[in-house]
Amino acid sequence: MTKTWKYIAVLAGLLASGGHVWAQGFDAHPSDWDREDTATAEVPIESIEQFVQIFGVVKENYVVEKSDDALFLQAIKGLVGGLDRYSRYLTSEEYKDLLNYTEADIATVDFQLSHDSHSHQWSIKNLKVGSDAEKLGLKNGAVVFKIDNHELKTLNAAQVDDLLHGAMGSTLQLQLNAKSPVLSVVRTKKIEVADIEPIMLNNQVLVLKIKVFQQDTANEVKRLIDEYPSSRLKAVLIDLRNNPGGLLSAAVESADLFLDQGVIVSTKSRSEGNQQFQALPGSDFPKIKLGILINGRSASAAEVFTAALKEHRRAWVMGEKSYGKGVVQKLFPLANGAALQMTVSHYFTPNGGMIDGKGIQPNQEYAWPLEMKEDNYLNNAAEILLKRR
Repeated sequence: MTKTWKYIAVLAGLLASGGHVWAQGFDAHPSDWDREDTATAEVPIESIEQFVQIFGVVKENYVVEKSDDALFLQAIKGLVGGLDRYSRYLTSEEYKDLLNYTEADIATVDFQLSHDSHSHQWSIKNLKVGSDAEKLGLKNGAVVFKIDNHELKTLNAAQVDDLLHGAMGSTLQLQLNAKSPVLSVVRTKKIEVADIEPIMLNNQVLVLKIKVFQQDTANEVKRLIDEYPSSRLKAVLIDLRNNPGGLLSAAVESADLFLDQGVIVSTKSRSEGNQQFQALPGSDFPKIKLGILINGRSASAAEVFTAALKEHRRAWVMGEKSYGKGVVQKLFPLANGAALQMTVSHYFTPNGGMIDGKGIQPNQEYAWPLEMKEDNYLNNAAEILLKRR
């Protein structure tokens, strides 16, 4: 039972300090947990006693025998994962994988989906033995019913691809049939994509599809717009559909191209302090007509960019309400090689609105109809923009 009480002391310390016990003790040796100054005093003894009681009941009565290590790991995951939809406990292997990538990387899952035109169903293919998805119980040939609450039989190939793609390390929610459990599948397969895809439409509207905000995004946006004389360019439409975010600094710099003053975004945090990002005096493109296209998978830095230009009345936003991910996360390494990935700040729009859980509402709703080709959709959105005064 001695080992069990050591675990409880550490867990109690974490509860008392909101993560600071871990942050201050990265290099601590496990033997340090026996010291008298272990941070447990701030936790009510009733809470510790209740935890011990529940631990004992589960340990003795659950249908499958669980080790102490497994039960405490489950408790830690529940503690962190219950904070919000982004915070999580990372095993040492997961932590190492995450460090190999940046937030700006686009990824997909480790299998593909194949469409049957007769049954209008999508099934799994090219799933390798030993892959993460296979370990979840997925198999080649299995029909997929829903991804992220979207029923696949109502979607076209481009829309299904969009659901599979997202930020490296992010998860999608997959369901094989209406009664099966929902599985969280991690996007681990990196996709090499161009930062920005430019399309000049016949109506002289330049569409810039920004797939993710990376370090040079602002410079690339400026370069692409500068390639066209103002006499040939009636408007610019920034397409942020399915953009999972990326670097906050890149979104701020990109928004600053079109603003000459005012707040772009602010962050509020208990532990990190509050910050405010302002537009620098002067604008690179003060007169150009600007539109932004978003959907339900435009998130994070893409929402920061959109909210800044919308609330400063610099751009006309079209499409669907964005995802609503407005958080700053920080990694807290642990002594055992694992880590906590935890939310430490929230993003706020220039008007003080919270992005997380709410998203950005477009000025004009314009969802992509399933039967419409994408080039027609873009042309229609561009025409809507041109009619704006």
